[in-house]
Amino acid sequence: MTVYTTLCFLAAAAMLIAFINSKIGQMQTTIAITAGALILSLGIVISGHNDWFDLKDFAANTLNEIHFDDFLLKGVLGFLLFAGGLGIKLPNLKDQKWEITVLALGATLVSTFFIGGAAWLFFQLIGIPFAFIYCLLFGALISPTDPIAVLAIVKKLNAPKRISTQIEGESLFNDGFGLVIFITLFTVAFGTETPTVMGVVELFLHEAIGGIIYGFFLGLLFHYLICHTDDHSMELLLTLGIPTAGYVFASLIGVSGPLAMVVAGIMIGNWTRYIGFSPESEEHLDHFWELVDEFLNGILFLLIGLSMLTFTFHKEDWIMMAFAVPLVLAGRYLSVRLCYFGFNRYRHYNPYSVKILTWGGLRGGLAIAMAMAVPAGYMVLPEKNIDVREIILVMTYAVVVFSILVQGSTITKMIEKAKVAERDMAINPRIEGEEKTASESANNG
Repeated sequence: MTVYTTLCFLAAAAMLIAFINSKIGQMQTTIAITAGALILSLGIVISGHNDWFDLKDFAANTLNEIHFDDFLLKGVLGFLLFAGGLGIKLPNLKDQKWEITVLALGATLVSTFFIGGAAWLFFQLIGIPFAFIYCLLFGALISPTDPIAVLAIVKKLNAPKRISTQIEGESLFNDGFGLVIFITLFTVAFGTETPTVMGVVELFLHEAIGGIIYGFFLGLLFHYLICHTDDHSMELLLTLGIPTAGYVFASLIGVSGPLAMVVAGIMIGNWTRYIGFSPESEEHLDHFWELVDEFLNGILFLLIGLSMLTFTFHKEDWIMMAFAVPLVLAGRYLSVRLCYFGFNRYRHYNPYSVKILTWGGLRGGLAIAMAMAVPAGYMVLPEKNIDVREIILVMTYAVVVFSILVQGSTITKMIEKAKVAERDMAINPRIEGEEKTASESANNG
């Protein structure tokens, strides 16, 4: 089958699972699609193991033709991040700008080094010669929260405004920064040239700062184009130019396409929306991009569930998978808690903020795509044919599946408790007074 044919069947399967879930299930759509794909994958594996019918090789070869990492990183990621940026409210973002910046940069770096260091110690303990740079690489790809998973699951639960803004804003920006950190460490681990400190810093700044600047000018260009047409169909079509040609051009000039899409999306969603679009286009803008977002998310989460068919599992992998989940949760909690030690000096936050940011920091297809980008052949246990790619991939998959199915399906009660606490804070004048005083002190300082 051609790649197009495969994607058509996958899209139909995702829609079928979503439809069945809407009739008989109560799960969030993306969770249902992932769970359905996992059940299908397990059924194929079990049937082949028992010699009922063997479809595993056919399914694995079909999925490999899609090249999941290219499909996401070089394709649909631009659409999904631009759609996420459109939904961000700039006033809320400004109110939480320092929190989001610290979480996107500081928390990601802390988590990367904590996970990398703890993983290295664990591998030494169990006798697997896994180099420290590979442990850091795993920390870099698994530390950023995935905006696709976060926006698809957590955003729709209507969490308190500050918590919602932090988790949405962080996921959008730390996705870009995390990808830059991953590319930097990837270059160090697998590059042919000897890395230098200045070279690493320059690569990071070129990707991250360059992506933000490029995104600003890209948003400015399309703002100008949209403002100079009165055809509402053309106005919506022009927005497609940003995550298509705009995203591809970012890779050609070597800057972060994900960060550029977020910046351009925020500009179009908060500036062009009100002064550039005709009334008809403004009304249809969100509906159009929600439809694009839902369609691509359906295919993506189905691929996440089915991608296990392409993996090779050894008994050592199960130990590492079981270790990876609590390790990543511990890294997430530690990094968020450290950030809040500083935040609490200036503001009073919902008491469930750290818990929700920890448990709601979901991982998704982006982490799997980065793991799949790791080259094969760098052997760790050659006698068992286990290489660096396999270890990173199975640990990443375990975290992603746990994140979507367990964390995504159990965070609702935590958010409901946070809403109750938010209402209590709103009617408690003492807390409001403390917050106001702290805010004024911060401004005066």
